[in-house]
Amino acid sequence: MRSHYCGHLNQTHAGQRVTLCGWAHRRRDHGGVIFIDLRDRHGLAQAVFDPDNATAFTVAEGVRHEYVLRVTGTVRQRPAGTENPHLPSGQIEVAAETIEVLNKSEPLPFQLDEAELGETVRLKYRYLDLRRDHMRRNILMRHKLVQTLRRYLEDQEFVEIETPVLTKSTPEGARDYLVPSRTHPGQFFALPQSPQLFKQLLMVAGFERYYQVTRCFRDEDLRADRQPEFTQLDIETSFLDEEGVMGIMEDMIRTAFNTVLNVELPKPFPRMNWHESMQRFGVDRPDLRIPLELVEVSDLLKNVDFKVFAGPANSPSGRVAALRLPKGGELSRKDIDDYTAFVAQYGAKGLAYIKVNDAGKGREGLQSPILKFLPDEAIAEIMRRTGATTGDLIFFGADSAKVVNDALGALRLKLGHDRALVSSEWKPLWVVDFPMFEYDAEAKRWVALHHPFTAPKSDIATSFDLDPANALSRAYDMVLNGSEIGGGSIRIHREDVQQKVFSLLGIDEQAQRTKFGFLLDALQYGAPPHGGIAFGLDRISALMAGADSIRDVIAFPKTQKASCLLTEAPSIVDEAQLRELNIRLRKPVETAGKTE
Repeated sequence: MRSHYCGHLNQTHAGQRVTLCGWAHRRRDHGGVIFIDLRDRHGLAQAVFDPDNATAFTVAEGVRHEYVLRVTGTVRQRPAGTENPHLPSGQIEVAAETIEVLNKSEPLPFQLDEAELGETVRLKYRYLDLRRDHMRRNILMRHKLVQTLRRYLEDQEFVEIETPVLTKSTPEGARDYLVPSRTHPGQFFALPQSPQLFKQLLMVAGFERYYQVTRCFRDEDLRADRQPEFTQLDIETSFLDEEGVMGIMEDMIRTAFNTVLNVELPKPFPRMNWHESMQRFGVDRPDLRIPLELVEVSDLLKNVDFKVFAGPANSPSGRVAALRLPKGGELSRKDIDDYTAFVAQYGAKGLAYIKVNDAGKGREGLQSPILKFLPDEAIAEIMRRTGATTGDLIFFGADSAKVVNDALGALRLKLGHDRALVSSEWKPLWVVDFPMFEYDAEAKRWVALHHPFTAPKSDIATSFDLDPANALSRAYDMVLNGSEIGGGSIRIHREDVQQKVFSLLGIDEQAQRTKFGFLLDALQYGAPPHGGIAFGLDRISALMAGADSIRDVIAFPKTQKASCLLTEAPSIVDEAQLRELNIRLRKPVETAGKTE
């Protein structure tokens, strides 16, 4: 139906007769000559309708926004002074000979160039929202990213293999989405949280290098970078250690950014162990674009007459840390109160501070309600460690290490954005040497920090259970600008080690066989050393697009309440379908005037 795409036309096509198809993006009537900007997925082309061609002109007069059109005409140079330098086709136009209305459009519920548009309307009419220029660019950019990643992996001899979507429910962290089985009454499939176990089985099967662009499903609380269904680039290899896996993956991401955005990422990516990341930034996915760091001061405050500091400073699980904000002395009391309310969301009971009015005057140049509790030597050392100078402000966090890290880590990010301290660079990072386990005080048991299939460090592969608090794993995360874009590890490939991990996590022998018997069996039959990684394609795409939410790079996303406004899903299923699945809904029962 067409000979060219609108956005592909340029001066080299001058004099050619072309046929274009697309949507009427804009229609203008200038003194009897009608101009229609025709739009397709590649861009715009201007078609001109002269009244001398009465048939085409009459049709063009009746065209409205978003009509679907086919236009045939001759490409010509635009008159001097009318060029549009912002469009690839801005130097030329099409002198229209014929126009055909392929379909009309009702008036849209919103204008495509409307800047402030609520997300509810956007998601309800997503097929219209996707016509908008920035959304079109996002989706096409994501396509280019995926194609680049695929080409790279295939050049490295990875094989794309699909894994099941209907599978067994296994405890991997988040809640499963369950699918009732009609042929097995009372039994359920689970949608995969990831292809983790299947890709390990593919290594046992001898494929050595696997990848898959796959959908994953997790029934968890949502936020801007989470969706109930999301897309991973899932990867697994055999006979490679951490260095081998990380080297290939780092080069792949560097290639993708160069190809898609023409951005050169550093080579090699810097590395940081988990403990250092938590101490300096309060999180294991630090945004290195922000030049603020947490400074440990617990040792300086153990003997102060201030229980808010002394208690955590003397507790094995406590921490007191300082965070210097350059020129933070400008903050008003209300500003500080607002930041105090902010950190309260993360469990902090308050936010102590010191304003540095004049660094050269010692205690006399400082302003804070806590100064009376601190000796001169402690104050001097805090100033030295933080590097505070005149005009700065020092915030303090004092509580359990978890609360301090959560609160000051979040405050660091907020201050960085509020105070315009975020650089425009791309800052990738590998975080390594994660703890193998963390203790769940509420459940009173150890849990895997990553997942229970992560291998322990080789030197403790048979003794990690003797000191689980200090056991390290062979895990690695790729972080970019404060987002974890990929996480992986070397896996356990020995049955005895895997059983020992399960036991430490409180999974008894019977539960091991019930939940993971197929994996344990496979590890008995020559499982090779193997490891891999999974990248969040939604997150990488959002970072590349500069989007605030991954919903802006997903064609048909869910809301933060995990619903689809377009299709009105989830929805009620009729009773006939439920009966076929052997599901019976309890009917309301009246008891003592109440409905249960």
